[in-house]
Amino acid sequence: MDLSVVHQLPAPAVVSRVEEAEEPSAGFSRRRLLVLAAATVLTVASGVLLAGALGDLPDIWERISHGDPRWLALAALFEVGSFLGHIVLFNAVGRDPRGRITLAASAEINLAGHAATRLLATAGAGGIALTAWAMRRAGMARSDVGARMVTFTVLLYSVYMFALIFGGLGLYTGALHGGGSAVVTLAPALFGAAVIAIALSAQLVPPAQADGSRVHRVLAPVGSGVREARRLIVAGDPALFGALMWWGLDIAVLWASFKAFGEAPPAGVLVVAYFVGMLANTLPLPGGIGGVDGGMIGALVAFGVASGLALVAVLAYRVFAFWLPIAPGAAAYVKLRGRVSDWALEDASDAPRPLPVERRRERRPAREPALAHCG
Repeated sequence: MDLSVVHQLPAPAVVSRVEEAEEPSAGFSRRRLLVLAAATVLTVASGVLLAGALGDLPDIWERISHGDPRWLALAALFEVGSFLGHIVLFNAVGRDPRGRITLAASAEINLAGHAATRLLATAGAGGIALTAWAMRRAGMARSDVGARMVTFTVLLYSVYMFALIFGGLGLYTGALHGGGSAVVTLAPALFGAAVIAIALSAQLVPPAQADGSRVHRVLAPVGSGVREARRLIVAGDPALFGALMWWGLDIAVLWASFKAFGEAPPAGVLVVAYFVGMLANTLPLPGGIGGVDGGMIGALVAFGVASGLALVAVLAYRVFAFWLPIAPGAAAYVKLRGRVSDWALEDASDAPRPLPVERRRERRPAREPALAHCG
């Protein structure tokens, strides 16, 4: 699954996106759909060329046509469970005092955000804009939205970074079966450790001050969000299991895709290759089309997985990870627009109403009556 909603942008950039967020309706325009279609055609064409370069093309097409539908159906179920984990985690972080961000609203925001990510991409910027817009319309202040999205990002991506560390070190040292060079094991582990160190240091950013600079106003929600993430982890909030569901079940989609066409690689190889491939999602491609596919296939081949099997399995995985959520996401966006409109009506009904013209006249202070002219 490509990195979406508040994904892979640095925390200060997430807060910046929140400050700039407006209604993202333009993201579902015909132009965006045409760009997405064109990128998809290029991806299919590059896949054909890659298949010819890596192995016997007819054999690959034969393998695709004989995929086990039972494993593919299981992959679809895993993808649904992965999204459920994402929604549960978001709901735990995004609940507002007015009770508007319910589990149903969280589902609409997340599904619509993923569709926006695919149509607006780079590194989840479309999903960030839509999520921030919905939370702002729910009545949250921008600083609060920024802090909550940073909390969500930290909780979600802590799983990613720790998986890189333990998976990479495990494969490099031989503690996990699968092997691999330092480039695809030790380097990702060091990257994960660096990201975690940066996130922990963000706790030192003090709360915003009224007379603070713009830089401090942007960084203050980052510090607040990281501190809140630490509090939830220490408290052992059960909703944090949603982060494990999001990543774990999505990796299970890739595993089931391998099983549909052959044998899956060792668990350590599958996990590290999955996350290393996901780093390609930062490329400026719609929804990460082509970048994630190529990055994941390249990482798997570097671990010694047969090129033809890696290609078929990753392309099948991307059907579930990329295409499956688009239609539900578009439907969720329509429902979310209606929900946001209802919130606007509620806000309007709660606001003080101006007095009618007649009543305003009655409430004007009476003028001092003119004295009768005597004389």
